[in-house]
Amino acid sequence: MKILFAFENPLPNAQADAEVFVATAKHLAAFATRAWLHVPASDEANCAAAARLAGIPVIRARAPLRPAVLRHLCCGLTLPFRREFREADLVYTRNLWVAWLSLLFGQRVIFDHYRPWPDQVPPLRPWIHYIFCHARFLASISHSEYTRGKYLQLGIPAEKLYCVHNGFDPQRLGSYISQELAKREIGIAGDTKTVVYTGRINHKKGLELAIEAAKRLPDHLFVLVGAGGHGTIEALANGIKNVRIVPWQQSDALARYIFAADVLLIPPSIKPLAEFGSTVIPLKLYLYMGSGRPILAGDTPDVREILENARNAVLTQPDCVDDLVAGIVALTADESLAQRLGAASLADSRNFTWSARAQKIAGILASKLRSPPTACGPWGRTQSRVWLEQSQRWAIHLIRRRSWVLPPGAAIVPTANREGASHATPGQSREGCVACDARVDPQGATLVQPERAGRAQEVGPGPTLSGRMPAQEEDPSQQQPGTR
Repeated sequence: MKILFAFENPLPNAQADAEVFVATAKHLAAFATRAWLHVPASDEANCAAAARLAGIPVIRARAPLRPAVLRHLCCGLTLPFRREFREADLVYTRNLWVAWLSLLFGQRVIFDHYRPWPDQVPPLRPWIHYIFCHARFLASISHSEYTRGKYLQLGIPAEKLYCVHNGFDPQRLGSYISQELAKREIGIAGDTKTVVYTGRINHKKGLELAIEAAKRLPDHLFVLVGAGGHGTIEALANGIKNVRIVPWQQSDALARYIFAADVLLIPPSIKPLAEFGSTVIPLKLYLYMGSGRPILAGDTPDVREILENARNAVLTQPDCVDDLVAGIVALTADESLAQRLGAASLADSRNFTWSARAQKIAGILASKLRSPPTACGPWGRTQSRVWLEQSQRWAIHLIRRRSWVLPPGAAIVPTANREGASHATPGQSREGCVACDARVDPQGATLVQPERAGRAQEVGPGPTLSGRMPAQEEDPSQQQPGTR
């Protein structure tokens, strides 16, 4: 099996999309007889750096680095004229433009992306349907069942759609160090209760909740790691003595902050998924799991694919400061609970390494290369009606917000916990919490607008190689469709 990996952004870079694609290519190449990486580069030295990062030969794309739109356009246009394109058994890409051109020039394609493009850029729905239903389009690899469900709703056969969750590199955490030593190395007293967040610090992450929780828990230190300037969150934290803002850290330094945590925080907010549409299962989740420290996150459809309340994490009602505070206190006051949840997430993390992800994808590729093409149904009247309705919404959103990406724009009602009691019921609100006016479909994978709840399409489970049945990155939303 010969694989040509096509990536449209320069390497190395610190974006989550680069980490996902390069790590997948590096580990998947071990299952191929030959592999190449087609990527734009400024010079030969940059090519060499990209090759060292990916561990496979690099083909320098004939494309300018700027502007980004022209770079992506040229990466796709020039790819079919490379010798490696003709030699490969398939093109592996995360870019719809590259996928379409590869099909046009006779190549087979695997598409790997986290975004539900049919919902986020509705005008593309007929084009996406054409691409995914093409005989040489082998499979789509979604990073969540949530996203996979959106393509099922578009009418793509389940046999072409797979969920393979992302992963992490255990070496990023380095050797295990005790919590006491980790706290000492970052200048925190050993008896200080610490709540740690790592990742980009901006208004799209729900970090306002962490700031409010810090005000209610003055005996806890909230450490937010990943600042790149002075933005909205930094301004909110200004003057709050128990909030520490830390600049972006390299892997070795970052590991010390993670091991120092009494609670590892993924802000329990629906905003990244429903309002901004920029994050579906944050990549940090897998690294958190590999540390063995207890995790607190929101009870949202994507997170529930990986975490289970009271088994390997504490999941709280989204956008509810009361629940967030209660969850933090539960973990910092009960050492046995924290240890039990941390141990369970550590055990689960073994299924979510990059090598494990590559092995699952390799099985898909081998099967698809042996199998006949999957038959697809035609584009019908119902699909056309939905396309027109959603495209109108998208156009209004684009004019008002100047954003290419249409987020779901719905709230989430958590599912019942293990004892059978949910965190909240539809329409209910209490101090510190946001009222929930939407519903979640039975698979917990689809956001449902209240006015359309009665007509929502139910999505059943299909082929998933994530290690469990459905219970699952990140740039500004101004990015071009089909890229990240």
